[in-house]
Amino acid sequence: MVQSIVRRQMLPLFALPLLFASVPVPAQPGPAPYVVAESGRGYARLQEAVDAVGGGQGTIRIAPGYHRDCAVQTMGRIAFVAAEPGRAIFDGVTCEGKAALVLRGDGARVDGLVFQNMRVPDGNGAGIRLERSNLDIVNSLFRGSEEGILTANDPQATLTIDRSTFSRLGRCDRGLSCAHSVYTGDYGLVVVTNTRFEKGSGGHYLKVRAGRVDVEGNSFDDSQGRATNYMIDLPSGATGRIANNLFVQGRDKENYSAIIAVAAEERKHPSRGLVIEGNRARLPEDMGRKSAFVADWSGEPLAIGANDLGPGLTRFERR
Repeated sequence: MVQSIVRRQMLPLFALPLLFASVPVPAQPGPAPYVVAESGRGYARLQEAVDAVGGGQGTIRIAPGYHRDCAVQTMGRIAFVAAEPGRAIFDGVTCEGKAALVLRGDGARVDGLVFQNMRVPDGNGAGIRLERSNLDIVNSLFRGSEEGILTANDPQATLTIDRSTFSRLGRCDRGLSCAHSVYTGDYGLVVVTNTRFEKGSGGHYLKVRAGRVDVEGNSFDDSQGRATNYMIDLPSGATGRIANNLFVQGRDKENYSAIIAVAAEERKHPSRGLVIEGNRARLPEDMGRKSAFVADWSGEPLAIGANDLGPGLTRFERR
């Protein structure tokens, strides 16, 4: 029953990012792999293209192929755009022991890129490390790494993720702090829409310390996850909206006690009025276990509306 729900409801919406990522990409000799669109000039290394944009605003077009390369943006506003969506793949190389893209400029956009196989000694190897300013991510794929996206704190900034896929991410091993598919610090607003989370390999799927959230129209498919925890964790509390998402909990859980957790670690942000409505959630059949759809440590009144919950799910628990 759970598998039929996923196929019927979510496959048309998320087929594109999953399919384009599986196309073999040949090596691309010849033209420069990175081109600054405004000047038309090509560069052999991504860092050279980033430095060419400098403190201005520019678009770097990234050629198809496997790019064992990385870059640090310290100023300016840059759009990192795949020339062919899904065929520009950053594979296994990080800068500063952090990520393929380390972003601390004046803003960035990532469009159509694939990030995979990122691992570093501290266990937080990510496709993107966002350290300040706004970031928009669209139509991108993060897979097979310790973390998809990890951010620092910037209470004045917004992170937006749309039409993207996070697959086979997260870890809780080696005596290190856990990594998650997406883990944000204290950002002002985090928006996640039309995105698929699947096959987690530890930690939470979406862990957000932001004060405001808008999580809508996504699928969280844990049916092939292993040693995973919450689907959505708001450890510092938050206001905003979690709506119209599909949650399918898997069998191999490190913590199956809740699907959505609010203020489990601290009450830094108010949670009064957090809207949770229009979602569908299911547990594995014949498991004989129960779980809370929403577990709350904030003690504040949440605005939990109508949600379609399967057998074994309790609507709300105060903890």
